[in-house]
Amino acid sequence: MDRTFEELVAEGAAVPTDGWDFSWFAGRATEERPEWGYARAAGERLARARAALDLQTGGGEVLDFALSRAAPARPAVLAATEGWPPNAARATARLAPHGAVVVAAPDTAPLPFAGAAFDLVLSRHPVTPDWPEIARVLRPGGTYFAQHVGPASAFELVEYFLGPQPQEVRAGRDPERERAGAEAAGLEVEELRTARLRMEFHDIAAVVHFLRKVIWMVPGFTVEGYEERLRALHGEITAGGPFVAHSTRQLVVARKPAAAGAVA
Repeated sequence: MDRTFEELVAEGAAVPTDGWDFSWFAGRATEERPEWGYARAAGERLARARAALDLQTGGGEVLDFALSRAAPARPAVLAATEGWPPNAARATARLAPHGAVVVAAPDTAPLPFAGAAFDLVLSRHPVTPDWPEIARVLRPGGTYFAQHVGPASAFELVEYFLGPQPQEVRAGRDPERERAGAEAAGLEVEELRTARLRMEFHDIAAVVHFLRKVIWMVPGFTVEGYEERLRALHGEITAGGPFVAHSTRQLVVARKPAAAGAVA
């Protein structure tokens, strides 16, 4: 459709950003998925867990799907945390039928649970994993199963707006740093896999919505503040097709040792 820059930007700026439902992007942006199928695999683990915790659950969308794959089995104790109040409210409504308790807790605060409370801790795309707290709430022999954002994810888009980023920023989520953090907290990393995945943005509305939703990509992003770059990118997409970037994802499986003397 021949739609103006102003119309597309207004649409992207009007879409609600709460939750982690990305269905609005259908037909407007695409992203490959890692071969390991995080949500499906999480469901398999939930079916075997006695007590499980999902960290930074967003609107509960991924945990809801994983629990549907685990059904009819599910943990006797099921909890989730979320730091943004609108998402916490969405997650509470979505996860209540599964018997889950959603705790509104800041992402940077200590976890509001007793030590050794869970045999499974999950997280999909945490802002920053708090390894000491993850180790503390895991029972001996328990597992942390997560998909993290990897280094320099979608940096083609980030650097289009912010310019070249320092190497320290590009390497901020390096998998070996993740491993070192987990091991320093007393966890044993059993699996650490990385995938580089193609992303395509087919119109400027998708770019605007993405940057409003994933706020850490271009901190402080506003349409007004980046109008010149948005207009330039709109022109490139209109003339040459979708803007291509690459996300990075990491599968992290870490276990708390069962032996005496493990972190508790």
